[in-house]
Amino acid sequence: MGLKNTVVVSSRCEGEGAAAIVVIRVRPRRQAACRCSTCRRKCPRYDRGDGLRRWRTLDIHHRRAFLEAEAPRVQCSHHGVVAAAVPWARHDVGHTLTFDDHVAWLTAHTSKSAVSQLMRVAWSTVGAIIERVVADARARSDPFQQLRRLGIDEVSYKRGQRYITTVLDHDTGRVVWAAPGRDEHTLAKFFNLLGPQRCWQIALVSADAGPWINNAVTKYCPNAKLCMDPFHVVSWATDALDEVRREVWNDARRRGQQAVASEIKGARFALWRNPEDLSAREQAKLADIQRSNGPLYRAYLLKEQLREVFHLPVDQALALLDRWLAWARRCRLDPFVKLAKTIAGHRDAIAAALRHALSNARLESANTKVRLLTPVAFGFHSASALVSLVLLSLGGCCPALPGRT
Repeated sequence: MGLKNTVVVSSRCEGEGAAAIVVIRVRPRRQAACRCSTCRRKCPRYDRGDGLRRWRTLDIHHRRAFLEAEAPRVQCSHHGVVAAAVPWARHDVGHTLTFDDHVAWLTAHTSKSAVSQLMRVAWSTVGAIIERVVADARARSDPFQQLRRLGIDEVSYKRGQRYITTVLDHDTGRVVWAAPGRDEHTLAKFFNLLGPQRCWQIALVSADAGPWINNAVTKYCPNAKLCMDPFHVVSWATDALDEVRREVWNDARRRGQQAVASEIKGARFALWRNPEDLSAREQAKLADIQRSNGPLYRAYLLKEQLREVFHLPVDQALALLDRWLAWARRCRLDPFVKLAKTIAGHRDAIAAALRHALSNARLESANTKVRLLTPVAFGFHSASALVSLVLLSLGGCCPALPGRT
């Protein structure tokens, strides 16, 4: 049962049939008795409190089990009259530590229905357990210690533009912080929690082009270099290519060239996909576009050359990026002319990402797992419980399964 500093006095069964329960009478050992539940200092006993109290523990032979003990109060010089701490449970909680850890581990590895049925608790109770297990884990070890390289991104968790902001440590691969919202005020909460000294130690931050991230990082982390996520840069080029494709398609329709319009519409995925992933049929469509539609094929080459920037050594990549900017500015394709202005404004951040080989790939992977956790957290009816579930599963806060080493 994982009881420490505890003496088992007796045990008994109460009730009959399916309603039968096991009650185990316990008491703290002398060194663990009469301690403040807040500061754990040894204190003089004040009174008996409310008498006997029970805590739910792990089932025994398919029967619900409870620990039963006296719940005296103590007189703490710092916190006044408070309930005495017990070594088998947290303060003001009706479950034992082993029960909470078991539920938390199951929640991180199984479905919510399995947890509720196996542990015989309501799903709302599971949410409360996760929050206190995560809070205890983060109190034991500082998750913000020696942070140097961060990744910041947002992920949608509900309809109606509901987001949570996630911060990942690139060195450990763990999510170190998450909170509802996606604005500068939300991110400021993280940096205020971090403190000026640790903010000063942040060297690199990978992110997309969100101005709220840039503003917060610039304000709170004076030594940090912002690294533009390569995936987002390439996605801008893909969007510009698709905009050119739609313009060419609409122009062909207006001229009554239905066959050409149909060919361009059917080439959408051939233009999007990487050349090495094209099927024979898609290669043929691309060859047809090369022969018949110069502007669209030029847009495709612009997209591919920008993608190539992120596959070269740093010096070659920066030289190619500058040549790409010069080509895009004079390509006579409005979407790419606009894109060239955007990329030129973020050139320093792109160069930093190339020099330090930093991207949001790890964070995007974590966000994918957050999306998988979101349906599990729907029963919590609270964004804070979802955040706790994210930190439990992705932040290194999941406890070991009780009884295992």
